[in-house]
Amino acid sequence: MKKRVALVLGSGGARGYAHIGVIQEIERRGYDIACIAGCSMGAVVGGIYAAGKLDEYRDWIESLDYLDVLRLVDVSFRLGAIRGEKVFGQIRKIVGEINIEDLRIPYTAVATDLTNQQEIWFQEGCLHQAMRASAAIPSLFTPVMQGNRMLVDGGILNPLPIVPVVSSHCDLIIAVNLNSTNQRHYKLPVIQRPAAFRMRFDSLISSVGSKLPFRRKQAEKLLELEKEALIAEAAEINPWVESAEPEAQQPAAAPERDGAPKSATGSFIIDNVGPASLLDLINQSFEVMQTSLAQYKIAGYPPDILINVPKRVCRFFEFYKAPELIALGREIARDTLDRYENDRE
Repeated sequence: MKKRVALVLGSGGARGYAHIGVIQEIERRGYDIACIAGCSMGAVVGGIYAAGKLDEYRDWIESLDYLDVLRLVDVSFRLGAIRGEKVFGQIRKIVGEINIEDLRIPYTAVATDLTNQQEIWFQEGCLHQAMRASAAIPSLFTPVMQGNRMLVDGGILNPLPIVPVVSSHCDLIIAVNLNSTNQRHYKLPVIQRPAAFRMRFDSLISSVGSKLPFRRKQAEKLLELEKEALIAEAAEINPWVESAEPEAQQPAAAPERDGAPKSATGSFIIDNVGPASLLDLINQSFEVMQTSLAQYKIAGYPPDILINVPKRVCRFFEFYKAPELIALGREIARDTLDRYENDRE
């Protein structure tokens, strides 16, 4: 008989794509995912899975290159740098109009109510609104207004929502923590990317942060001009072809440090470098807070299996790295479940 699993999917920006790889490995081993609780990207992936549309979602995100992701950025300075209507509009097309109570398995999305300063659990009502509210990362995505409540990312109060599944009476609770600091031996698989264009994409995201203090309309106009110029330039090249830029123009590799993690290209992942913009500062602060909160949640309600994804593998906005992150999620889940199963033989 299959073991029934209560799955907890934590918050962590783009690293949330690793949840897809984790789900693939859990199912490959014959476990039955009987309920899901998620926060932020964990709520998005969990909700799409519960709706039976994870394969369609995976196909879409794995097809996105830098230019596609850039086109999905609808800049806004109305309490967030990105409105998110394009991204979540596509998710709505994939999932359709469905309520949480009509999903094939019990599902909980966790958000934060800033108005009343409390955690909110979505266990009924519109799935799309629940996912959008749970993933409203402060400073990045605009909040969701629900009546007199302003809802933002659940990671502010509960980045790893284990409590909603404790009463599920499943055989196992498996939690996926995207804010681990002690898994340095894992790195992203290598997929060739055009380095020069990637740097321009990263520069635009940094530009969002540098313009946060501007007047809203002025900042939006400047960013739209930068975005359109980048799209026009990039449309003339194949973004999946390796850049032919001379080595001398490529960014210099970081000096070697014992035990420091390496990126997919072999250079070392940014470690103790300061934030490049106000947006980066806010999100680095947010991630530090989530890391600490996740440890408290794990200590209070230890899951049977804890799958740790290192937070240094990518930055919160690198949503064009879906194939690498999905593969990494499978790898870490495989290693973790191997250890769990071997210990019980």
